[in-house]
Amino acid sequence: MNRIVVWFRNDLRLSDNKALWHACQEADEIIPFYCFDDRFYGQFPWGLPKTGSFRAQFIIESVADLHRQLAEKKVHLQIHQGNTTKALEQLKHQFDFDTIYCAEEVSAEELELEQAIEAAGFRLKRFWNYSLYAKEALPFEIEQMPDVFTPFRKKMEKYAEIEAALPIPNTIKTPKELGPCTLPSLEDLGLEKVARDPRTVLNFKGGSEQAWQRLKDYFWENDRLKDYKKTRNGMLGEGYSSKFSPCLATGSISPREIYWEIKNYEAERVKNSSTYWLYFELMWRDFFRFTALKEGNHFFRIPKNPTYKKLPQFEAWRLGETGQDFVDANMKELLLTGFMSNRGRQNVASYLVHDLKLPWYLGATWFESQLVDYDVCSNYGNWTYVAGIGHDPRPDRYFNVVGQAERYDSDYGYRGNWL
Repeated sequence: MNRIVVWFRNDLRLSDNKALWHACQEADEIIPFYCFDDRFYGQFPWGLPKTGSFRAQFIIESVADLHRQLAEKKVHLQIHQGNTTKALEQLKHQFDFDTIYCAEEVSAEELELEQAIEAAGFRLKRFWNYSLYAKEALPFEIEQMPDVFTPFRKKMEKYAEIEAALPIPNTIKTPKELGPCTLPSLEDLGLEKVARDPRTVLNFKGGSEQAWQRLKDYFWENDRLKDYKKTRNGMLGEGYSSKFSPCLATGSISPREIYWEIKNYEAERVKNSSTYWLYFELMWRDFFRFTALKEGNHFFRIPKNPTYKKLPQFEAWRLGETGQDFVDANMKELLLTGFMSNRGRQNVASYLVHDLKLPWYLGATWFESQLVDYDVCSNYGNWTYVAGIGHDPRPDRYFNVVGQAERYDSDYGYRGNWL
C-alpha cells in the first residue's frame, strides 16, 4: 500500500496544487493534513503575537473552506494543533505512510520545521507551488538571478513561460478509517476575538470560494481590471485594487490561476496597461520569493543582536498615535481591520524608518502579526526595500507623508474616515 500525506500549508486549495495533484497520481491513498503549529502562534520577544487575531481568523476560514471542499468529496482533512512533528507521528501510528508531499518553502522558520520533521524520520517531497513562474522555468541558475527587479522581469518575460494551472484531481482516495476533525477557535490559539470594523474596505473572508468570488466580482461583474493601473493607489473603498493578496497569501487561489483569468479577460474584454499591471504585480511577488530562495537567511537582513524591547515611539506608531494624521489614519486601519492599502504601507514604513529612526524590523514584525495578507517574502522584501538595505538599495526611499496626504487624500476623506 503506497500511502502519501499531503501537508497543506500556504496552499489551501484543491486546484493548481502540485503536491496534491502528484500525490493523487502516485499514491494508492492520500491523507490530507494541516497543523496549526505552535511556533507560528507564539509571541515576539516584545510581546506581540506572531500571528494576530485578524490573520489567524482568515487562516481558520481558509482551512475551513478547504475542509468543506474535501468533505464534499467524502474526504476528511486531518486538522491538528500544536507540534507538527508530533501530530505526524500520531498520524503515522494510526495510518502507516511512506512520504509527505508538500509545497517548497524558502524561509527560516518554515525550513526549521521541515528539518525537525525529517530528523524524526519522515521523508519529504517538495513541490514549487507558490509563485507565478515555476522554479524550473527560470532562464538562469538561481545563483545568477538578477539582484534588481527590472532585469529579472525582462528576462522572465523574454525567456520564461507560465505553466497551465492544474485542475482539481478527479478522485482523492483516502483510508476508509479517516475520520472528521474540528477546527480550533481563536481562543484555542491563545487569541482574542475581534469585531469587524464597519469601515473596513472589504469584509475579508478566507477560502477558495471567496477568492474566486472576489475575482469574478472584480474582473467580470464590475469590470474593474481595465482601470487597475489608474485606481491601484486608492485608499478608500473595496474597488480601488484587486484585494487578491490575502487569498494569495494563504494559497486559496494561485498566481497562475489569476494570470490565466487575466488572459481570458484580455481576450474577452480589453487588453491594456492595467491588465498588464496586475501581471506586473504578480511578478514582484515572484521576485521576492526567488530572491529569498537565492539568499537564504541573508534575505531578511535582521541584525544578529536586534533591539527587542518596547519603545514608546514604536507603540505610538503601532497604535496610530504619532500625531501625524496621514500615518495615524493608516495605522488605525491596520489595527482595526488587519489591512492597509499599498500606498499606506509605503508611507507608514518610510515614516517609521526615516522620520522616527526606529529599526525597520519592528515594523515588519507588526505587519507580520496584523496583516491578513501577510506573506513572508513580500513583507520582508518590501520592508528592506523601503529601509534602503534590500534590493535596488537607494538612500532616497523616503516618502514625504505630508505631500503624500495632499496628493492621495486631498479631500481628507481617508483621514476623516479613520480618525
